[in-house]
Amino acid sequence: MSVCGRSAQKPQGVRKIVGYLPQDFSMYPNMTVYEAMDYLGVLSGLGRAKRRERIPKLLERVNLQNDQRKKVKALSGGMKRRLGIAQAILHNPKVLIVDEPTAGLDPEERVRFRNLLCEIAKERIVLLSTHIVGDIEATCEDIAVLDQGRVIYQGTVPDLIAMTEGKVYSAEISKGELELLKKDYIVTSMLTLGNNVIARFLAEEKPFESAKHCEAGMEDAYMYLMQTERGR
Repeated sequence: MSVCGRSAQKPQGVRKIVGYLPQDFSMYPNMTVYEAMDYLGVLSGLGRAKRRERIPKLLERVNLQNDQRKKVKALSGGMKRRLGIAQAILHNPKVLIVDEPTAGLDPEERVRFRNLLCEIAKERIVLLSTHIVGDIEATCEDIAVLDQGRVIYQGTVPDLIAMTEGKVYSAEISKGELELLKKDYIVTSMLTLGNNVIARFLAEEKPFESAKHCEAGMEDAYMYLMQTERGR
């Protein structure tokens, strides 16, 4: 096994070409943004001249150029994530691994962060580990779905969604009927409407007359894949 031509049997060589942003990125709270970047640059083995060259450019790229004197503890969640991305690509890695990139971010910051990842993906490999469907649909070309450590799907998002075409339905039913529906079908969403609910569910064939076909989405496809894999 190799990573960009480097043997995985030699992890030290692989580390030099991989950047990583964990879900819970943290830095020394009393450091300023610039100090944090400079410190991490030292740990990455970058010389002073290289750090002085790269840090301002990266802070501008993640829109933190006006916050470089602000202490890390004063940053919002979104700003910390952007600082995390900046430090992860400080040593100019060929591969960037990001864990749950938008967890805990508000909708505006989530969109901004996803757009940033898309820009970065133009120049290097970006691997996302996430449970948030919106992140996958908005940023990923190729995906792999894992179940208990096994890869059960590898391919494109459109190909995965195509697996559920014609199998997604919705219907307005009573709450009592909903409980019966759950026994036989995978219900992917519910919207309360007075005493009734509008249920979205998966079925191989149209189960009853009032059920209406829906356009399949990523979440439907994921649920269908898991159902098929586990033989429900």
